[in-house]
Amino acid sequence: KEAVLDEFVREKRLEGLDRRRAEDEFVYQNSFKINTKFYAALGSLGEKRAFVLSHGRNLMIFKIVGYAEEIVRYYKLEDFRAHIWIAHQRYPTKGRVWHPGGAHPFSGMHEALVHNGDFANYHSVVEYLEQRGRRPLFLTDTEVSVLLFDLLNREYGYPLEYIIEAMAPTTELDFDRLPAEKQRTYHAVQTTHIHGSPDGPWFFIIARNEPYEDYFQLIGITDTAMLRPQVFALVEAEEVQIGLIASEKQAIDATLKSLADEDKRFPAVADKYWNARGGSYTDGGAFIFTIKNGELECTNKFGEVVKTPEGQRHCDFTKPVSPPSQLQDACGGQDACGGGEKLKNPLKLFEFLKNGVKEWDCNKLRRTVAGLAEFAVATRDERSKAVVIEGLTLLNDRRYETGDKKRSSVLQIVNEALCRIFDATPAVEERSAGAGSYHLVRWSNRDRLRLRPPEREDDILVVNAAGFPPEGAESDARLLVKAYKQGWKKFVVYNAQGQRFCGSGLGPGTAGVRIDVYGSSGDYLGSSMDGAEIYVHGSGQDQLGQILKSGKLVVFGDVGQTFLYGAKGGEAFVQGNAAGRPLINAVGKPRVVINGTCLDYLAESFMAGDPLNGGGFVVVNGLEPDENGRFKEQETPYPGSNLFSLASGGAIYVRDPHCKLVEEQLNGGEFAVLTPEDWELILPYLKENERLFGVSVENDLLVVDGARRTPQEVFRKVRPVKTAVLVECEKAED
Repeated sequence: KEAVLDEFVREKRLEGLDRRRAEDEFVYQNSFKINTKFYAALGSLGEKRAFVLSHGRNLMIFKIVGYAEEIVRYYKLEDFRAHIWIAHQRYPTKGRVWHPGGAHPFSGMHEALVHNGDFANYHSVVEYLEQRGRRPLFLTDTEVSVLLFDLLNREYGYPLEYIIEAMAPTTELDFDRLPAEKQRTYHAVQTTHIHGSPDGPWFFIIARNEPYEDYFQLIGITDTAMLRPQVFALVEAEEVQIGLIASEKQAIDATLKSLADEDKRFPAVADKYWNARGGSYTDGGAFIFTIKNGELECTNKFGEVVKTPEGQRHCDFTKPVSPPSQLQDACGGQDACGGGEKLKNPLKLFEFLKNGVKEWDCNKLRRTVAGLAEFAVATRDERSKAVVIEGLTLLNDRRYETGDKKRSSVLQIVNEALCRIFDATPAVEERSAGAGSYHLVRWSNRDRLRLRPPEREDDILVVNAAGFPPEGAESDARLLVKAYKQGWKKFVVYNAQGQRFCGSGLGPGTAGVRIDVYGSSGDYLGSSMDGAEIYVHGSGQDQLGQILKSGKLVVFGDVGQTFLYGAKGGEAFVQGNAAGRPLINAVGKPRVVINGTCLDYLAESFMAGDPLNGGGFVVVNGLEPDENGRFKEQETPYPGSNLFSLASGGAIYVRDPHCKLVEEQLNGGEFAVLTPEDWELILPYLKENERLFGVSVENDLLVVDGARRTPQEVFRKVRPVKTAVLVECEKAED
């Protein structure tokens, strides 16, 4: 009511405030009174009579003690439409977790925040807020976080960049690398607000409506400790633009698949995926998706636009593609494929398809790949079928020029073809003479499944992971263990949807076992592996290869947090980047090649002996593919401030021809000369890396600015600094 608002403005001395902003403050304080009287004031054991769910403009928050999908059913949101959605798909760990009031999201005014993590200085931040007239009521650090955001935004009027800086301050080497003017501004922000900054580990996802500037935002902020992963993705299609933030890539993949299944205009694969490094001087460790005037724009903390390659389009999956009537139609003629060498050699088939991706239109590419899939389904020639699977897998795994097509569309075409082939595999319970080497298990036939031993040594158990629970006795991971105990050694897992522990629990001495994983694999893949080989045909999640003892792990993409935590041996090859804390606490002799970079804390507390005497090492190439599939140097081979921290053994070999790494990044390490023995040690692994990913030693790794260089000019070695005690012991021995 106007009269009530007038009285509120006079009482609070808000005459200089815009009328609508005064309304906001009235609503905010009224919600505080209701929550105090009917929720917080009743004590921890009192009955919670009421609380305010949501009070922002054009913003709705729903809560329940349960899972996010139950929210949709309970509040009947199946047909509800909105530009920005966020959800918290787990129970909170602080506050009154047994009551809907303790559930995420929490609201300040025109924003809703969900939170993964924890911060130890909760009481300090509460005091900071109370000194500024804001008293938390729900006893959770999530509420404190959004109250802090609202204070900095609505009361202090800070631009978003400074709000992020106050909540996640830039420190150490990243601060030193900022421009001088930004250093001065950030220093002032930190001096004023550092005692109110959450200390982590955490990340926030915030849905925000800005009613006075008429835009919506989805914001992801990562703290500098980076113990919690955060993944971003961007889709820039002709009719559809999508920005996504999640704690795991598989959640993003599941969202896109759900959208694509419902409406073919939505692509099933994002155009770009990336991780944030908290407090980064390059992007600030935060990304913002803004919708204004019907357009989506992605920017980093500094306002720099994040885009996908221009001049490329998505294929139109709303149009059906009829498969060719004959294989030669798919392969461009009998001589080109059907009667030639391409169905005898997967590399030749890959080269044929790779050239087609660049030269053909989408319809011909879809028709060709679909024709190959139908051929693989129909043929009784096991070798030709295997060649098609391997050739399509190479098209999925390798980097190459895609012409005017988005790479995401190519991946979607290939994935659909591989799923078509695997779906048509005879069920494992069938024992017909024509069943071939491939035998299928799916969730739908689990009740009648009688898993049997393989009939031949080269039999392959194909597992459709869709529908299997993420973990537990009924999971696909346990199925693999049961099958291995019956004699199976070759596995294909496809349609992975985040299931955990794939390849774990097989036991000791599993040399000869191979597992190929397609789709969105989950956490702990390959953990405790001892001899087996796992090939992940896409990106991996968190905690891959934990306490790996021996064997081989190959990832045709990126890996998440704490990759190879506590590993004791084995080999690992990563096509892309690793997130935070890879190989932390690793011992023994793990040997790893990472073609991209790591966010930070690589090989912290590494204890892998002397690499020249049987110990372990990590090679970091610092490369990334450009839009044409050629490998180029990243801005820096290693962006973090903590490389080889507290390490006592092993070595890191970094491709750093421009000497961008500095001693300040080494906390317990030192640069050493790359000797011929070092190069002889790592060269076989770089050759295998070339075979797997196409990263040429001669043409990619040893070429700098167009000129061939020696290994000593390109690679730098980082080794542990010997402590004073060890130095004295060596002197005594001498």
